[in-house]
Amino acid sequence: METVLDPSRDDLPLMANTNHILVKHYELDLDVDFESHIIEGAIIIFLEPGSGCKKLSGVDGESGQSESSESGKVETSEPCHIPVTNLGAFSCKMRSKDFADCGKNEKDTSDRSGNHSSREQTYGISSSKNCCDPGNHGSEDFLLILDCCDLSVLKVEEVDAAAVPGIERFTRSAKLSNDCKKIRNQIVRELVTLPADHWREQLYYYACCSQAPGCGELLFTSSPWSLQIRKMGVKTATDFPHIIRIWYKTKPEGRSVTWTADQNGRPCVYTMGSPINNRALFPCQEPPVAMSTWQATVRAAASFVVLMSGENSAKPTQLQEGRLSWNYYVTMPMPASTFAIAVGSWREVKLEPCSSNELSTVTSFPSSRADSRYASWVCGHMEYPCHFQNPDAASQAIIPYRVFAPECLQHCCEENLLQLIPQCLSAAHSTLGTHPFSRLDVLIVPANFASLGMASPHIIFLSQSVLPGGSHLCGTRLCHEIAHAWFGLAIGAQDWTEEWLSEGFATHLEDVFWTEAQKLSRDEAKEQQELKALLRWRRLRDEVQNSTEEMQVLRPNREETGQVSESGASVVKYGLNPEKIFMQVHYLKGYFLLRFLASRLGEETYFSFLRKFVRKFHGQLILSQDFLHMLLEDISEEKRLGLSVEDIFQNWLDTSGIPKPLQGETQTWAESRLVQQVNDEVTKWIRVNLRARKRRRRETEEVFEKLLPDQLVLLLESLLEEKTLCPRILRSLEKTYHLREQDAEVRHRWCELVIKHKYTKAYEDVERFLLEDQAMGVYLYGELMVSENAKQQQLAHKCFEMTKEHMDRSSAKVVAEMLF
Repeated sequence: METVLDPSRDDLPLMANTNHILVKHYELDLDVDFESHIIEGAIIIFLEPGSGCKKLSGVDGESGQSESSESGKVETSEPCHIPVTNLGAFSCKMRSKDFADCGKNEKDTSDRSGNHSSREQTYGISSSKNCCDPGNHGSEDFLLILDCCDLSVLKVEEVDAAAVPGIERFTRSAKLSNDCKKIRNQIVRELVTLPADHWREQLYYYACCSQAPGCGELLFTSSPWSLQIRKMGVKTATDFPHIIRIWYKTKPEGRSVTWTADQNGRPCVYTMGSPINNRALFPCQEPPVAMSTWQATVRAAASFVVLMSGENSAKPTQLQEGRLSWNYYVTMPMPASTFAIAVGSWREVKLEPCSSNELSTVTSFPSSRADSRYASWVCGHMEYPCHFQNPDAASQAIIPYRVFAPECLQHCCEENLLQLIPQCLSAAHSTLGTHPFSRLDVLIVPANFASLGMASPHIIFLSQSVLPGGSHLCGTRLCHEIAHAWFGLAIGAQDWTEEWLSEGFATHLEDVFWTEAQKLSRDEAKEQQELKALLRWRRLRDEVQNSTEEMQVLRPNREETGQVSESGASVVKYGLNPEKIFMQVHYLKGYFLLRFLASRLGEETYFSFLRKFVRKFHGQLILSQDFLHMLLEDISEEKRLGLSVEDIFQNWLDTSGIPKPLQGETQTWAESRLVQQVNDEVTKWIRVNLRARKRRRRETEEVFEKLLPDQLVLLLESLLEEKTLCPRILRSLEKTYHLREQDAEVRHRWCELVIKHKYTKAYEDVERFLLEDQAMGVYLYGELMVSENAKQQQLAHKCFEMTKEHMDRSSAKVVAEMLF
């Protein structure tokens, strides 16, 4: 019996039995209905028995097993289709022009109302007595367990891959009898293992197989966290059908996608980086080890644009009755959690007179130092058409990109974002070399997005909060998300509890990329990075003081990190803890560890190693020790300076609190020029405030210096430590630095000052922030309520009432607990 977990406090379960069987490819065929807030259709899953797929019962898996009649699905004789025919004669819906040369005929099959039942779980198992734990070595049937939540599963069936014309080429190497089950499985085994240079053909046959007829319904049962599928009499993963079709629909309250309105008030839906990932969007294998490719056809009304994780810049196909069909595909195996989709009335942002295509395909930048050095490098990942092996990609500093946004934000994107993308892409290339992905879409998502950004393969979601206030916040956040192409996507964490392997690297590289994008001198870069380090140290200090110790550990599973059960199931520690969503300890401690290593080894040595590491581990999953062992083995004993993996675990990854090596660093940062400049300005403001409180006549006019955005953040944080600032000083602060026009990081600190000192004339600034900058506003609700001031509490309730309907669920829950 599956344990029912409380999503408000427990670990996140990963139920899929990936050690027994692995999903190699997903074909999604979906319709988006904005009236019902439902995505409905089918997912076709191509499977391959895993390393733990040997006989899971005492029954001989090789002998033919008769199916029990109690299932009501006895198939005493089934047709075996092995036609020898022209490949183009099969009316398979070809869903991408990128591989249309493999087959020309297309057929719309969007009307499938007769192919599946409208009754939820009609074909399901009414109780679990006939189901088995895949680890049970008794006489029970094999179970395929998929991660699944908040979905209505309608029907599960085996697919007759042998019915596809031309498919006989995948059976010629095998000595098969007329056993149709074995033939079908052999076809899939051959298809999923095609060489990388046959990827177009592979995608074509995936699409054809996904349209093949069913050949028998499978038994299934749904539970809160999983979908369990079995075929009566099948005892092993090897004999389990290797291609199945699941008819299902999402639920409006499903936690993987959010249905909302964009900034123009038009309906949209998108994946928002839920703690449960994509299991409420489609049944899948969630553990990172289940790396698969996918292809998706999504249909929606003609007024909508579908953006998705995909290698191709999809062009829609016109269907009947004002609907369009969009197709995307990915040939690099990725965890299902990285899949992202956004459907809305987005408009592409273009600069005139250049078209976006002319702008985005510039490749005249110098090749990275890394690529010529490792041109003959042999990749260590599973076979796929790797971008690192493409000679043209090595010198492509700027990959093709597009920008999409609601109509009302077009001008903001033209002013800043569109100009910054090529600079940031080029900076990333000069630091790490070949871009892991061949293209990039950037989308400005609705105001309820709970983060400043999110990276997925080939697409980045950015909050509208990064657009106002100049280029600094927009550029740094863009650099952060671009860095995830290498760390988080191309190189992923084998154990999701080691989040620092993604966020720590992206935070550290964010500074490096942004420095390069601005073309700063070495001294300027050092000063800005020391200022940033001080700000992050202050944030880490505050977080350590206000969180539980167990939530501060970067490797909470310690020596058990990466371990799973016999079936492959595991849990993500604290994965569903609502506090974790708002914590940045993995970003900050990870950043400081990497900064420490780069400083200790020397930046040139460190980044030279990092390029080697990317070359070796792209397309793979890693643990902390993979990075640390290679780092220390790659450098000389002299430069190692006594560093060891064990010491790094003990001081940085396995303990709570501020890491010991970090505790003596703050003085150096505090003495940097930019920080000293802020300290001087703080002194001036304190002096002016003192005179104002004593109502002294102005003796001398204070002259305030112009400050960088990060300096403004430090200035306002420093002034927050003052017990009292009079209204006149607050008014002067706003006027001097034009705080209402600054970026969201600066305006957030300004709002904190307004709340602390009950500066009623600027309450409208707080209201605006809570409405427009929801990704950063949760903390301010707490400050408004803690003050116990009636006007401030009224403001908090007013803003929550205006936003709660569309607010991110996790954020809304936390805010509601503050207010009620």
